[in-house]
Amino acid sequence: MVKGGTKLRICFLGDIVGDCGRRAVRNILPDLKRDQGIDCCIINAENAAHGLGCNTRIIKDLSACGCDCITLGNHTFSKSGFAEEIGSIGNCVRPSNISPSWPGKDYFIFEKDGEKLGVINLLGQVSMNNYADNPFVKAKELCAKLKEMGVDSIFVDFHAEATSEKIAMGYFLDGIASCVVGTHTHVQTADERILPGKTGYITDCGMCGAYESVLGMDVSCSLTRLADKLPCRYEPATGPAMVCGIIIDVDNSGRCLSIKRFCEYE
Repeated sequence: MVKGGTKLRICFLGDIVGDCGRRAVRNILPDLKRDQGIDCCIINAENAAHGLGCNTRIIKDLSACGCDCITLGNHTFSKSGFAEEIGSIGNCVRPSNISPSWPGKDYFIFEKDGEKLGVINLLGQVSMNNYADNPFVKAKELCAKLKEMGVDSIFVDFHAEATSEKIAMGYFLDGIASCVVGTHTHVQTADERILPGKTGYITDCGMCGAYESVLGMDVSCSLTRLADKLPCRYEPATGPAMVCGIIIDVDNSGRCLSIKRFCEYE
């Protein structure tokens, strides 16, 4: 734990894409966590299984290399069998604003040295394939519930397409959540900041995946689909990869003291 008034130092890694992204996390995260004095590491892994979905084996592997909590997104149940497994995974939280029939956790509480951090995962409602319920209503409900449980620090992974909706969520939770981070679009934005109510915010944390790629996917296939208008099955790109994310410091009342984006390359 970082001294000097900081309650928790949190690292969040953006969407992992395929084998390259997982390899880069294994290679980079242990040293990053040690060198930066990270208390809690959260990773979005909804594209970790060959670019689409996640599974129990991947979550165990990520946990073994230093991940404390896994968040997901619109591809939560893209892998067969994961819906039956997710309920038994203690450190995994899926989007809470979909159907009440979805198995899994609405939130996760990380604890270290008596300090608590609540982690919430929400899905955007603008230009997304899933029919998400209102994420603003759910965010308010879950933040209130965590506060009642004595959790002052709350981290929100907002998995959404529209930048406007992400920014709106940041202001909606300003002064309530410690940090609101955007995922899903895989390109790191340069707008990290602390909002007036002391909530850390960034529109998108970026991705963990092949550097020479289109959002982590093979370039040639992407060009076939987009430039030639021909069908081509997406495949994760190969080669050297990068790990993108943010590091935030949170004080004893759950306010964000600092937020810094980073990209580490293999």
